[in-house]
Amino acid sequence: MKMVISPAKSLDFERPVPFTQSTTYDFSKESATIDKVLKKLKPQELQSLMDISPALATLNWERNQERDVNGMVAANARQAIFAFDGDVYTGLDAYTLTATQLQRAQEQLRILSGLYGLLKPLDLMQPYRLEMGTKLPVGSAKDLYVFWKSKLTKALNASMEEGELLLNLASTEYFSALDAKQLKAYVVTPEFRDYKDGKLKMISFFAKKARGLMVRYVLNTGAKNVEELKGFNYEGYAYDPKLSTSKKLVFTR
Repeated sequence: MKMVISPAKSLDFERPVPFTQSTTYDFSKESATIDKVLKKLKPQELQSLMDISPALATLNWERNQERDVNGMVAANARQAIFAFDGDVYTGLDAYTLTATQLQRAQEQLRILSGLYGLLKPLDLMQPYRLEMGTKLPVGSAKDLYVFWKSKLTKALNASMEEGELLLNLASTEYFSALDAKQLKAYVVTPEFRDYKDGKLKMISFFAKKARGLMVRYVLNTGAKNVEELKGFNYEGYAYDPKLSTSKKLVFTR
């Protein structure tokens, strides 16, 4: 089984990491191409392109100028699983993984990225902000989806056997960077819903955290198939067979 998750806009490059082991991401040439495009953009252009504040635009302009995608070392980069700091990663809680669990994550988990393409948990990365949905032309590609789709789909397929389970824990924005029709995997997408005011709703904050909790559940239990995934019960969630289908597992609380 493989799992895919989204990256996070929030980053943490300050907290000491518990493991020194690191790996190199696979799409160095492609990332360098995108990096060159980003380096040419002024703060005002970044602000408009990404719809962010002037302060964030300046911060990311500085990141773009300082970043060396082909010169990553521990002094200026860190492993992806410890660098991202959003709600999904709160649920995953990578800093408390054992060495065995981290190795399992390295084998099973992939992080979709607008700049780096497809990151393994221990791949070194430098700070960036580039959402997959950003309308950034790169060469002949009109946007990042066109630039990445065939490349990421091919890479993910190469790492999987025909019909292998792919647990989609990414957002729609990021999973759309894959060509779902060309994936040779059996794709299953969990959904997490909470009761609020007497109705079941998908609440963004809780759903994102629950995606990370599901990754952690797999790493903790060694779950390998759909039936074992149905046992997910972290933080009060329970599998709901009435709302679920063969390709969609719904958990409620």
